[in-house]
Amino acid sequence: MNADKGLIGDWIDKADHDLGSAKLIFLHIPEYFDTIAFHCQQATEKYLKATLIYYGVDFQRTHNLVYLLDLLSQKMTLSDDTYDKAIILNGFSVQIRYPNKIIYLTKEELQLSIDITQEFRNLALQIIGMKL
Repeated sequence: MNADKGLIGDWIDKADHDLGSAKLIFLHIPEYFDTIAFHCQQATEKYLKATLIYYGVDFQRTHNLVYLLDLLSQKMTLSDDTYDKAIILNGFSVQIRYPNKIIYLTKEELQLSIDITQEFRNLALQIIGMKL
């Protein structure tokens, strides 16, 4: 691919910061479930955008993971399971950051969100060819 490796690396770095933040908050203040879930969604969004940039696919400014997967599916086959995992995180985008959108998640649900985000990271890095 002729993609800008620096730009892709920047997206991966920012995504890693979100995932790292989610993991640290989960370990130290798991009652901040909305923040953990938000960072998982944000990290996954950035991993997908890095992958789209790698493939040279233009995308609209959005937080919708399903839309991003639809674009990515033009370059590779994605399973229903991949979509299902994105749908879990999709509800944790910007809207939950406001007081009128309260969600409650168990520690198990938060761990699942982190695990899903890690899977999207692994997928992105595998495609892009960066070291894990």
